[in-house]
Amino acid sequence: MAARFEGLDFYDIDALLTEEERMVRDTIRDWVEDRLIPVIGDAYVAGRFPTELIPEIGELGVLGANLPEEYGCAGLNNIAYGLIMQELERGDSGIRSFASVQGALVMYPIHTFGSEEQRRTWLPALASAEKIGCFGLTEPDYGSNPAGMITRARRTDDGWVLNGTKMWITNGSMADVAVIWAQTREPGNTKGIRGFIVPTDTPGFSARDQKGKLSLLASDTSELVLDDVHLPEDALMPGSTGLKSPLMCLTQARYGIAWGAVGAAMGCFHEAASYAGTRVMFDGTIGGKQIQQVRLADMLTWITQGQLVCYRLGRLKDEGTMTPQQVSLAKRANVDMACNIAREARRLLGANGILAEYASMRHMANLESVHTYEGTHDVHSLILGQTITGVSAF
Repeated sequence: MAARFEGLDFYDIDALLTEEERMVRDTIRDWVEDRLIPVIGDAYVAGRFPTELIPEIGELGVLGANLPEEYGCAGLNNIAYGLIMQELERGDSGIRSFASVQGALVMYPIHTFGSEEQRRTWLPALASAEKIGCFGLTEPDYGSNPAGMITRARRTDDGWVLNGTKMWITNGSMADVAVIWAQTREPGNTKGIRGFIVPTDTPGFSARDQKGKLSLLASDTSELVLDDVHLPEDALMPGSTGLKSPLMCLTQARYGIAWGAVGAAMGCFHEAASYAGTRVMFDGTIGGKQIQQVRLADMLTWITQGQLVCYRLGRLKDEGTMTPQQVSLAKRANVDMACNIAREARRLLGANGILAEYASMRHMANLESVHTYEGTHDVHSLILGQTITGVSAF
């Protein structure tokens, strides 16, 4: 199988990886090649998430893979976790999104902000994919400005009542549990943003499929409605203390996205390079034409840069020194890079590039969503601009 991926490690990053990191990557790479890629094109055209693969995803140990083993997780380092995200998105952004949401946006906040009882109750079931989770932060009118959220949590004598609407929620329609962020008003009229663990069979909770998507067609995307959802006191994650808490979750997800975008770019590059070597035009393969060689050279250069950014970011994360601003740079740069590569690969493929049997246009459409979610490209530009100048432009 290795020959199918020649040319995608131009700076021999493999030599920097541990044996375990390479083994994890190769295991997920084989699964993506053997189990996901044969079905994802048809699933995308049909507009459905391949739910038949969920048990296998759980068995692979990719969900919350960088969380502790004592909660049923794999306990991997962040390089190995990033490589998992890379390989899943080489298959499809929707599959990586499924794993990212489950691990970084549901399991991470339960582990970080939840009580020990909440961890013991939910994390093993989420790690094995026995239970599916979703993350409710974004609202119809509040995406890039989550501080303005309208969803409210009101205290009662025995718990809380939640009311509000969440939008663009991955895994929403198939979730068993939702991590919901809401504005609260505590005793003394103190406002805050707190996180709640909400079983989706709670009366008043409903999810509606998002219709009309032209991207992430093989992903479950929903609107969540909370209409007088009554919760016990222990539904509150006690460690969630303001807007910083959901933003910490987004940093975890953005880290995985930076790696995943490299995987999508790798998939497009491989397809383009293979096609260029076999497609004959004007008495020779198009791989022998200058214009296509420039395209491929650009792709290889951009991917190599993205790989090096991810590798360094992963080591910083494992050392505990990674900053959210460094994650913003990686997410911004690598997703933009992957968008450019997907477009150029589609063009190299010519008319065949619009067919579902080829991956590049599927990646191209998916990556437009990735360019927007978990902080738009422009928002990350402003985060970096503030870091550079010390002046907020928000």
